[in-house]
Amino acid sequence: MVVDAVSCLDPSLLELKMIGIKKVTGGTMRDSFLVNGVAFKKTFAYAGFEQQPKSFDDPKILLLNLELELKSEKDNAEVRLSDPAQYQSIVDAEWNIIYSKLDACVASGANIVLSRLPIGDLATQYFADRGMFCAGRCEDGDMQRVAKATGATTQTTVSNVLPTSLGTCSRFEEIQVGGERFNIFKGCPGAQTATIVLRGGADQFIEEAERSLHDAIMIVRRAMKNASVVAGGGAIDMEVSRYLRDHARTIAGKSQLFMNAYAKALEVIPRQLSDNAGFDATDVLNKLRQKHALPNGEGRLFGVDVDNGGIIDTYANFVWEPSLVKVNALTAATEAACIVLSVDETIRNPKSEGADQAMNQGNMGRGASMQGGRGMGGRGRGRGRGRR
Repeated sequence: MVVDAVSCLDPSLLELKMIGIKKVTGGTMRDSFLVNGVAFKKTFAYAGFEQQPKSFDDPKILLLNLELELKSEKDNAEVRLSDPAQYQSIVDAEWNIIYSKLDACVASGANIVLSRLPIGDLATQYFADRGMFCAGRCEDGDMQRVAKATGATTQTTVSNVLPTSLGTCSRFEEIQVGGERFNIFKGCPGAQTATIVLRGGADQFIEEAERSLHDAIMIVRRAMKNASVVAGGGAIDMEVSRYLRDHARTIAGKSQLFMNAYAKALEVIPRQLSDNAGFDATDVLNKLRQKHALPNGEGRLFGVDVDNGGIIDTYANFVWEPSLVKVNALTAATEAACIVLSVDETIRNPKSEGADQAMNQGNMGRGASMQGGRGMGGRGRGRGRGRR
């Protein structure tokens, strides 16, 4: 699995996150690696790809949405010949068309040719003889990433390809990783792009690692765009819960119950963190309540310690959350609670109720008539037997 390129992050940050993910997954990603650029799995290879060069320095990259394969035309056509010798001219015309496309690719000065559509045996061997690398049937997402990173423009024709339409990178290579091969573009000038290749023993481990890694990257991305952070590990949730409990004592009426219920709901986050880490959630929550109840707010930065169990000053130990994420979560939860509390009536549709009542009465009438019919029949048979 290849995680999508992230253009807004420094690769060094991603490498730090990779180390953290390896620790969490217990070594299932020991063969994963970070690429300072774009990487994708090698596509279907035709005959002749073994002779192609597997590495370039400062190559020119040509992206195509064009089929470079010799095959019969899709459109039905009828050609009438008066001389059988003219048939060879038709065959030669088909070969001339494909060769003209290949010559145009070579004349553009490209070293690497990538296409969304197939690149057949003829084109593969043709490029290999001229020291070029090609790959067909590339996925649309991979093509878009390469285009953004290298500055190339996808071409639908090879006629008059401009030098500005070609992309470049500092290093291209095709490497073997386990039983698969990957095409890697390093040092892309178009975007600050990094790619993480995830490998593992089972699909479940890889998918879980991809989800965890995606969450970590998005959190770091949000933190870089918004410099304000708060203590993580459920510390801010416990502090807000304590504040709401204290404030609820100053309010009379039903609002106090609502506020206490909201404060209790906030404790679900540190409780879930404790359960996920395999610790006693009740014991951890009791310690957090006692710590956050200290005077002068001495324990407001304490949260769940998922490494060693218990509680810890999460802010001092660099367990942070972007404040914008927490504000958005609390705002959404508050709005949902207010909507539920504002529902004080149930809307009724009299027409639907009348239709239901009529249907029920009709069912009762049919049941009574059926019972009455069976009863009359029984009495009639009884009277008949009595007369005899």
